[in-house]
Amino acid sequence: MPSPKQDERDDSRPLGRRRGRVTRQGQAVDAALRDADGFRTAYDLFAELRRRGESVGLTTVYRHLKALAEAGEIDVVHQADGEAQYRLCEADLSPNGSGHHHHLVCRVCGKSVEVDGPEVEAWTERIAREAGYTSVSHTVEVFGLCPDHSERS
Repeated sequence: MPSPKQDERDDSRPLGRRRGRVTRQGQAVDAALRDADGFRTAYDLFAELRRRGESVGLTTVYRHLKALAEAGEIDVVHQADGEAQYRLCEADLSPNGSGHHHHLVCRVCGKSVEVDGPEVEAWTERIAREAGYTSVSHTVEVFGLCPDHSERS
């Protein structure tokens, strides 16, 4: 059952609206993200757009995803090989209610679970303060094997 926050999300509004004008290509990428079930690479989204008959270039897909990530509207995880994957941000549903979360990602299938990390948050704040840094952000991705791919003893 969806949480109340999910029910309140307006799936018809353009993503990245804080950036200004939304193009037809941007709307097509938004639609592909909304329809995706889980994380997808930029190339996966590009291929889906081509399948739908959309004329959107791969560079445009990357540019739009970058802007959405910077706006905090999509989650980005980097696989063990460094490739980025994207999905609509569910930060409002983070375990601690702060909107900030981290990911535990399966190395085999890419399944991702959002996890709370108060120790990471406290550590980040402490080291930034000690070094005199402000406006600090961070990303933590932990890789392992999900229950479907765990090694059986």
